[in-house]
Amino acid sequence: MQRIDMVERPGGGVIQVGEALIEESEIARETQHHPAGDLDRARRQAARALVIRQLLLQRAAQCGLDPTDEEACISALLEQDLQVPEPHPADCQRYYHSHPERFQTPPGWHLQHILLAAAPDDARARDRQYRLGQKLLRQLDASEHRFTELAQRYSDCPSRDQGGELGWLGPGQTVAELDRVLARLPAGLHGRPLASRYGWHLVHINALRPARPLPFEQVNERVRHELLEQASRRALHQYLLALENDIGVRGFRLEEDS
Repeated sequence: MQRIDMVERPGGGVIQVGEALIEESEIARETQHHPAGDLDRARRQAARALVIRQLLLQRAAQCGLDPTDEEACISALLEQDLQVPEPHPADCQRYYHSHPERFQTPPGWHLQHILLAAAPDDARARDRQYRLGQKLLRQLDASEHRFTELAQRYSDCPSRDQGGELGWLGPGQTVAELDRVLARLPAGLHGRPLASRYGWHLVHINALRPARPLPFEQVNERVRHELLEQASRRALHQYLLALENDIGVRGFRLEEDS
């Protein structure tokens, strides 16, 4: 059974789980393993991990499980204590029909591009390359068939040897900046240079391949797995709240930010 973190907030000072104390020094040591946007959030995540671990280890001791390997001990405990019902086929069907965007082929773009390279922090180069991009787009507006020729002459991407051809691409196969824009573009030549960390891109979409729904029979196991994961999270949430009540925790409450 996969372990899933809960949300809680350290109350400051010493945290007590049953008879065990979690000192500030322990939280400070654990914090390095929980990178976050700010120190306070990282410390809350560290305290969360320590408290949940202590709850589970104390429950494992009650059950007489061998604590020598703590990870194996906790896994055995969750396998023993958590009862997660198997998703009903009708629930799988409902979930599939309610979330069509999760069960479809990704969209695709058959793409040509010209990269006019410029470093993100080189304002002069980016301005110069942008103006070059505008000039090339004016030429392409007049003669779109020249894209291959201009890619071979001006592009700083290795694809210039293929006339800027990148072939079929899908989400995640280009840099994020282009990914976001490509998802909204129609087929054909885009009328302005597109920015990325590498410079400016002149883009021609030769063809579009829209997302298509996958038949339920093909994704049945994925649907079942997602529902099982959701049920596992709910069961673990309730299980930890029950352990908090049974074992006793002072310094924060599991349910505050759950």
